[in-house]
Amino acid sequence: MTRLTTALSRADLIRLRTRWRDPAAAVAGGLLLGSAFPPIGLWPAAAVGPALLLAVLRHCRPRAAFRLGTLFGLAFFTPLLWWLSNLGVLPWLALSIAQALLLGLLSCAVPAFGRLPGWPLWAACWWVTAEAVRSRVPLGGFPWGRLAFSQADSPALGWASVGGAPAVSAVVALVAGSLAALVTTRPGPRRLAAAGLVAAVGACAGGALLIPAPPSADQGPRARVAVVQGNVPRARNMEEQARLEQVAENHIAATRQLARDIRAGRTPRPDLVLWPENASDTDPRTDPSLHDRISDLVADLGAPLVVGAILDAPGDRIRNTGLLWLPDSGPGRYYTKQHLVPFGEYIPLRDVIGGLGKLQLIPRDFIAGDHPVRLDAGRVRLAESICYEVAYDSQVRGAVRTGANLLAVPTNNATYMRDGNIAEPEQQLAMSRLRAVEHDRAVLVASTTGISAIIAPDGKVTQSTGPWTRAVLTGTVPLRTTTTLATRLGPAPEAAFAVAACAAVAVGLRRRRGTPSRPAGSPEQPAEDVRIQTV
Repeated sequence: MTRLTTALSRADLIRLRTRWRDPAAAVAGGLLLGSAFPPIGLWPAAAVGPALLLAVLRHCRPRAAFRLGTLFGLAFFTPLLWWLSNLGVLPWLALSIAQALLLGLLSCAVPAFGRLPGWPLWAACWWVTAEAVRSRVPLGGFPWGRLAFSQADSPALGWASVGGAPAVSAVVALVAGSLAALVTTRPGPRRLAAAGLVAAVGACAGGALLIPAPPSADQGPRARVAVVQGNVPRARNMEEQARLEQVAENHIAATRQLARDIRAGRTPRPDLVLWPENASDTDPRTDPSLHDRISDLVADLGAPLVVGAILDAPGDRIRNTGLLWLPDSGPGRYYTKQHLVPFGEYIPLRDVIGGLGKLQLIPRDFIAGDHPVRLDAGRVRLAESICYEVAYDSQVRGAVRTGANLLAVPTNNATYMRDGNIAEPEQQLAMSRLRAVEHDRAVLVASTTGISAIIAPDGKVTQSTGPWTRAVLTGTVPLRTTTTLATRLGPAPEAAFAVAACAAVAVGLRRRRGTPSRPAGSPEQPAEDVRIQTV
């Protein structure tokens, strides 16, 4: 009887330890991954965090994988998206939970290939595939939180020039998978797993050799640019911010000071001036007073101006655009934002939920653009990714493929910065740095409230502003026309990773069906079986 009691106690301890160990590891992994992104920016944690998740998923059942993946997602997305709480606790938690549940569903596939040879490679392919799914569904997807976006200061960034953001995520996930394999492999084969980890870390570090060379003064055509951050009053809530009418006035005033500096010889005349997203919340083509003031301003500058403007559209709708304003001909071509923000720029099921809470502050839906547009101003061939769009591979790639030699990311972050949290603009800046390397282009980031920046093609920030300040950045940037391998390959690397992941899942499921049941007490058995076998 004493032996039986002792055995049961030991079994209960094993079951209790197993029950809490894996969820704790999943939560710790999610928190670690969150720390890899700005504002903390501990980029090596982008491999360690996912490694904890992959380690606990490898030998569990699909139902447990769903729970563990969801826990990991909650621990990751909730702090990552804290800045969204400025819109309210409900939007922040709703998006965090939705993303966590989606990751939980995708995690159900991991145990299927957990015993295949070369498991870390299939784990990396699965991770990239999971990011691809999250970037597309639901409602156009939400690419925030991809591993690649945490690597702006990592040597792995160079892989962006080869295979874009999917390649950067893949090499980081390969390190994670190799680390997970090392801790879940029996002592005998661990030498091979250790060698795999060394090789994966080496591949990550080798990305430093792929980063485009820094531009030199005599290397190809260059342009003088100015980025205007007019700032807006720091409203206490969304209702106050929605009533502000001072945004355009602030940007006009800041640009007038730039014109005075040019006339006084303190600043060279730029080839292009850039305003941020929503610098004008009314259509300057149809508002006579605003039209005349911008026309006078552009004539005073003697340089083209790209205005972030809300333009009227048919059916009482509006467009979020970058509008080119030339000194001699006034307003001309414009680019319309293609990836609109759900519940921010349009309301899904507006007839049902459009009158609820703060959604009433969005009385009209925006119309999405359906193609990239290049804005030509002298030697500058500019293409834009407006705010949220910089997270989407296809949009940025399409902009570059218009023949653009300069990229711009006009943005309006005021809504997400009211509590002093600058995580959202910092995370967006990291994405812009990756895009610079991915396509070998200088990138201009123009924000109403910060952070505005000038980014070199090697991803380095050459100038930047602080938050909630009025400032004008001026500098010289290269106008590159070469195309990287990533630009030429387009979505092919991501598709290849997805095909490989699906094939690994299919092979793993087929092998499992043909494998006899494992003895009781194996890692795949439930805790009850472990207890019985111990007795």
